[in-house]
Amino acid sequence: MSEVLQKVQSLLLPLLEETDMFLVNIKVKPTNNVKVFLDADSGFSIEKCAKINHRLYALLEESAIFPDGDFSLEVSSPGVDEPLQSLRQYQKNIGRTVAVSFLKEEKETIGVLTAVNDTAIVLSVKIPKKKESESVEIQFSDIKQSIVQIVF
Repeated sequence: MSEVLQKVQSLLLPLLEETDMFLVNIKVKPTNNVKVFLDADSGFSIEKCAKINHRLYALLEESAIFPDGDFSLEVSSPGVDEPLQSLRQYQKNIGRTVAVSFLKEEKETIGVLTAVNDTAIVLSVKIPKKKESESVEIQFSDIKQSIVQIVF
């Protein structure tokens, strides 16, 4: 992790303590545009986003990580079309439909996320032409990406 990313993370993480919010990702562009992606167990509201943005911006200014205060800050949730990246995101999405693509195979499995542990997830996958479902365990080491599906 770059030195700037580490400094931003070290300023951010204390702000998340004793909240249900958690860090998903941080990106810093060469133009000093800092993008912080957060989520929360109870949902990441605009109020939570604004509060963290305000507090982190002040800390970044005080720390002088960026010369002459030449930076911009964006704090948001990762977005519905972004892959799940952390165990906590998987746990938060139990009960939702996810599409899982695999590292070694050109296939995708879609099912309802029913369980998560440190090494794997379990999906309830409908059996074609039947009304039944089967449980499929997928190791994290086999997952290329998992994306929550919007079901209407």
